[in-house]
Amino acid sequence: MANLSSDSYKGARDWYPEDMRVREYIFAKWRNVVRRYGYEPYDAPLLEPLEIYAAKSGQELVNEQTYQFTDRGDRRVAIRPEMTPSVSRMIAARRQETPLPARWYSIAQFMRYERPQRGREREFWQLNVDIFGAPGAPAEAEVIEIGATIMKSFGASDDMYVIRINNRRIINYMMAQYLGLEPARAQMMIKLFDRKNKISPEAFRDQAIDIFGDDQAKAGLQKIVQLLAAKTMADLPETLRDSEPVREVQELFTYLDHAGIKNAIFDITLMRGLDYYTGTVFEFFDTHPENNRALFGGGRYDGLVGMFGAEPLTAVGMAPGLTMMQLFLDTHGLLPNIVCSTQAYVIVLGGALNGATKLAQQLRAGGLAVELDFTDRKIDKKLKTAIKKGIPYVVFVGENELKTGVYPLKNIESSQEQHLSVDQIIATIAAER
Repeated sequence: MANLSSDSYKGARDWYPEDMRVREYIFAKWRNVVRRYGYEPYDAPLLEPLEIYAAKSGQELVNEQTYQFTDRGDRRVAIRPEMTPSVSRMIAARRQETPLPARWYSIAQFMRYERPQRGREREFWQLNVDIFGAPGAPAEAEVIEIGATIMKSFGASDDMYVIRINNRRIINYMMAQYLGLEPARAQMMIKLFDRKNKISPEAFRDQAIDIFGDDQAKAGLQKIVQLLAAKTMADLPETLRDSEPVREVQELFTYLDHAGIKNAIFDITLMRGLDYYTGTVFEFFDTHPENNRALFGGGRYDGLVGMFGAEPLTAVGMAPGLTMMQLFLDTHGLLPNIVCSTQAYVIVLGGALNGATKLAQQLRAGGLAVELDFTDRKIDKKLKTAIKKGIPYVVFVGENELKTGVYPLKNIESSQEQHLSVDQIIATIAAER
């Protein structure tokens, strides 16, 4: 029989203890920030009916990226590719009992069948932050502010990233009123704008011509040039500049300014590909030349809850991803050296296992994370294990130490050794937390 492959599934990864330290570090930062804003945790099933994604997420996601199958009950189901439809379904199920505004968050696992590449995997983790029942710019500003607070919690400065903002109502007005496109062509143009930074200028131009058609292409391309030249809302063509959606975005910028967020900009080309967005959309974008790309984003989606038969409810959310967050931290040198969480390694000398076991229990009762090495290996091999694992302290326990109640405590990094009581060991190690 041939040996089985030790490789993980393509587009997924194995999480070894040293990788898990980084993952848990990022998760802990996320939780700390969102809880400070009053958001409560929730979770949802890994499997959902396929129809909840087909309804609003977009055909590309459903047809090309979703892991889907027919279960034994002949139901079409999907491994969740995102959380927004699930949380909207949950809110709809308890629409009347849920106190509003509802501030919920989750850190969850997802899968999308797409080409694995730097910063993008088929299996991934996201923080999902959503506020329901809070209309208007203040809710949008709060979610964006949470994103900025998360970035600051990792040590990021304002010049390391920019927050790009647009509004789907501006986009719809721009497509229909300014570019004169009927709905089907407008949707094609939105998708094209969404891919603008991923294709060449020539490919963008050629595809835009195809969407406009020969008769409208020349005038349409001139209008697109005007749009792309607009770096602020004041630069927009007059018919767009005076529209109500632009005034909504201006109000949002006022709230962001009051919150002290100075690195937000208006970007007329920002689309956000998912079909369910109804208003403000935004992306946090890395400014580093080696990682010049979108980090995470979100926006307003006021229509999803109503799709589940409940009274419609306003909603704003965002979803930072683990892989992109780690990539940002690595690129900017912000990821600290995260050591093993075990604080002490107890090495048994001779036949002192029973006493060493009791000592380890005492140290754990004192609040320390302690690993007990009860193997029969030589002392130098036990010590090498502690060093390899990155455990900062070693405690040696033999018959003589048990009699005196005084134990050698070795600091691995400094090689300093002290002889201490159990209480002194606990105090010494706890002081370094």
